[in-house]
Amino acid sequence: MKLRPTSLALLMSALVLAACQDSGKAPAGKAGNEQPAQTTLSEGTGEPVSVAPPDPLLVTVPPNFGAPIKVTSAGNTQVADVLRVAGKVDFDQTRVTRIGATVTGRVIEIQAHLGQQVRVGDSLAVINSTELGEAQLSYLKARAQADLQARSVERARQLFAADVIGKAELQRRESELSIASAEQRGAADQLRVLGMSSAAINRLGTTGAINSVTSVASTMAGTVVERQVAQGQVVQPADALYVVADLSRVWVTAEVPEQQGALVKAGQTVDIDVPALGSRLTGKLIYVADTVNPETRTITVRSMVDNASRQLKPAMLATMLIQAAPVERVVVPSQAVVRDGDADNVFVEVGKGQFRLTPVRLGPDMDGKRAVLSGLKPEQPILVEGAFHLNNERKRKELE
Repeated sequence: MKLRPTSLALLMSALVLAACQDSGKAPAGKAGNEQPAQTTLSEGTGEPVSVAPPDPLLVTVPPNFGAPIKVTSAGNTQVADVLRVAGKVDFDQTRVTRIGATVTGRVIEIQAHLGQQVRVGDSLAVINSTELGEAQLSYLKARAQADLQARSVERARQLFAADVIGKAELQRRESELSIASAEQRGAADQLRVLGMSSAAINRLGTTGAINSVTSVASTMAGTVVERQVAQGQVVQPADALYVVADLSRVWVTAEVPEQQGALVKAGQTVDIDVPALGSRLTGKLIYVADTVNPETRTITVRSMVDNASRQLKPAMLATMLIQAAPVERVVVPSQAVVRDGDADNVFVEVGKGQFRLTPVRLGPDMDGKRAVLSGLKPEQPILVEGAFHLNNERKRKELE
């Protein structure tokens, strides 16, 4: 049958359109970004046969592999997590005292300086105070008045016994003596508040010599760590002039994230790394805060460390290592870990001489071992020696 030119043209257009659609379609069952299957010719028929692409994570140990190979099961073991938190050395606040003047006056002499060792009662500074002189004068007046009233009562008792005065007069004089004695005791208490000892007050009453010069005395044995006074300065009782601390024992404080707060308890033994000393110390947790800091979301912990050598200085940086209770976990040697990209991996044996690079999530290094958080079961055999060289072999095969 003979086709018309118009019909022939339509038929050719349909064939061309179908061929274009077939060339743009991906093979059925394959994603656009997947590696296409390789094809080869069958030896028997010569027809093309599909061959699966090689697994880039699978590697076979070659016969001439030079590195030693050692395989063992991962297994479970007792692992204690070690929490590392930044901290600092601080004063033992129970061994720190702030010392000020007991009177208002002018400093006329400085007797203690920063770093000086002092004992209880040592003079730190000398102050000249008119307030102290006035208080001593008031005490002398009250004492003299009390002595006068005591003699008056003694005479009144003699006169009353001789029936010269009545009982009302004797009672009046006894009342005046009670008032004078109370005023004397009040004046003596005021002198004690201003820093005078009982012996000094008795000496004042005996000699009657007013001394307006007093000293600022140390109330603790330790080291002068702060001095906030200069000669000629006018000071008041509210001013802290010196800070004295006993540095034979110090605190190390740290902030633990609230997510790890369950790992710390008072009484735990902790290790403390002090970079400035290049050594590790041992202390004990004496305090774990009962509240969380709402701004930093951390829990304050405190340890106590003996410092008889005075090597630890307050404000030194330190790292506190807190060991939690041990738990059962899968553990692999650090040498079995292969770092590929940004992930940790281990070689899991899948057949005789065949290994698969398997991603795992690991904890920090602890004496050459790392706890497996996920990605590996305890019964799986892994490559614990030769992993680095086998990974190089895998990469070489992948490039080929």
